[in-house]
Amino acid sequence: MLDIKVLGTGCPNCIRLENLCKEIVSERNWEAKIEKITDFNEFGNYGVMMTPGLVINGKVLSQGKIPVKSTLEHWLEKEL
Repeated sequence: MLDIKVLGTGCPNCIRLENLCKEIVSERNWEAKIEKITDFNEFGNYGVMMTPGLVINGKVLSQGKIPVKSTLEHWLEKEL
């Protein structure tokens, strides 16, 4: 099971990244827990200084940008 955390304050890019994760997980029928983290203090725990941040299975894979769908799909598949 994938543990996906989207770190962000609720800006349009953060929402877009969260929706993209949900879309890929749904399309591929993967089991995943997708969590939105909005607490600035938690961002620091992951070392994320720019949002949106993406943490998959405890690994920070992106911050400050939205990966293209194919890249995100590859990262998720690799972490399964």
